[in-house]
Amino acid sequence: MLIGYVRSAEAAAPDAAAEVDVLVAAGCEKIIQETTSGGRWDHPQFSRMTEELRPEDVVVVSRLDCVAVALVDLIYTIDKIAKRGASFRSISEGIDISGKMGKQVMQIIQAFAGFERAQLKLRMTKGQKDARARGAGGGRSPKLSPAQQKEIVDMLAAGRSGADLARLFRVHRATISRLASKAHSADIAKKANVR
Repeated sequence: MLIGYVRSAEAAAPDAAAEVDVLVAAGCEKIIQETTSGGRWDHPQFSRMTEELRPEDVVVVSRLDCVAVALVDLIYTIDKIAKRGASFRSISEGIDISGKMGKQVMQIIQAFAGFERAQLKLRMTKGQKDARARGAGGGRSPKLSPAQQKEIVDMLAAGRSGADLARLFRVHRATISRLASKAHSADIAKKANVR
């Protein structure tokens, strides 16, 4: 069975209606419409459709951007369909993964995705190295300033509870526990150096 898939931000969008027309003209017997943005990671209609796919089914889209915003997403999507024994076809790009040619097309797409991942990793590594050279440590900035941290340690020493301080400073109780543990370790190291 040919199953058409359309994804748009709004169900009544003019481009969604045009895509449905293209899929009907391509012979799709069933059309699944998703009304979520492409940037979201969860697409419930698509997930439901892939769970119900049978080996003789073919998922048809009018354009690749209906199922993926990046090459890595496309690989994941096609792989999910292929694992159900079904095929995938994109009308605009002329991609059809059924048969031997489809497997070769899939290998080419996977090669490009691997290249894209390698380039992304290279750019991230270079960006982190450049940031460290500029003095930026990277990572998330601390929720509490050094003065707040010292105040919390002093208040703990004075007998205030961790839960009370977590509410007061609007942090998770684990943050207070880590500060207490760090202060305790520093205190032990200080006493060890005095002797």
